[in-house]
Amino acid sequence: EIWKAFSIQQYYFMKALPDSHLLSILSKSVQEKDDIQKHLNLLKSRLLRHYKTLKVPTGKLSNLKNVLSLKVTEKQNLSSNEEAVALLQEEIATAVETAENTDENIQSLQDKIRTLRNRLEEAEDKAKKVFQTNGTGVLSLPELPKNSLQAPILQEEILKIQDQKGILKDLHSIQQSAEMKNMLTLL
Repeated sequence: EIWKAFSIQQYYFMKALPDSHLLSILSKSVQEKDDIQKHLNLLKSRLLRHYKTLKVPTGKLSNLKNVLSLKVTEKQNLSSNEEAVALLQEEIATAVETAENTDENIQSLQDKIRTLRNRLEEAEDKAKKVFQTNGTGVLSLPELPKNSLQAPILQEEILKIQDQKGILKDLHSIQQSAEMKNMLTLL
């Protein structure tokens, strides 16, 4: 809005307004009437001088008549805004709580990951000790003795036996014996 000085009509209206109030005050107070009137006139003249330089919004003064309805409207807007603020505060509190829970979950998962990494490193160290590699990725296992490769296979030895059925019966009876069952349960 554009602001400018009082119009002449507004100035005269504001000039007449204090006069009516002065008369009502003076009619009630008879004592020291002259002193009061001089003081009030002095205040009036200072006020009128101030009106000449005062900037006011341009436009009609009809809005002043609607002050009560504007006040009611603003109160309604205020109450609806307060409700909206309350809802937003609840949503913010919920979001903050969710964020805190998420942070706790993240921290817990990071701790679990750290623990699992440590376990993995320990397992890898143990595996390296068991399966020592020579840097090329090939296991460096001890060589088998040459005579173990030349040893006869057990199946060939069994085929050389002439009473195979008898040996099978003996093996079966050994396997079914109480001593063998005790040994198997012990293992």
